[in-house]
Amino acid sequence: MKHYYIYILTNKNNNVLYTGVTNDLLRRMYEHRSKLIEGFTKKYNVNKLVYFEEFRDINEAIAAEKKIKGWLRNKKITLVDSKNPEWKDLFLVIQDYAVTGGLGRDSSLRSE
Repeated sequence: MKHYYIYILTNKNNNVLYTGVTNDLLRRMYEHRSKLIEGFTKKYNVNKLVYFEEFRDINEAIAAEKKIKGWLRNKKITLVDSKNPEWKDLFLVIQDYAVTGGLGRDSSLRSE
C-alpha cells in the first residue's frame, strides 16, 4: 500500500517555514538537504524536518497540505510545537524508521 506524507521544514534558526507533500519522504528530504531542486528551500536553506504526517490517500494528503499552506504562521508553529516542541530535526528519525521497516509509525511524531 502506498503512503503519502505532508511535511514542514524550517531553516537552522527556525524562522522560515515550508510545507510540502510527497510519496517518498526520505527521497524528498535527500533532495531538499542536497539542494537538488531550485526554488524556495534551496534559496533560504530550508532543510530541517520538524513535522510530518502520513496518509494512505493522495487526495487527503494534498488537501491537508493546502489547508496548512493557508494557515497563518502562528497556527503552523502551534502544530509543530504540539508534536515536536523542541523543533528537533526529524530526518534522522525517519532514516531509522526506514531501516527498521516503517516510516512514520511513531504516533508521537505525527497526527492521526
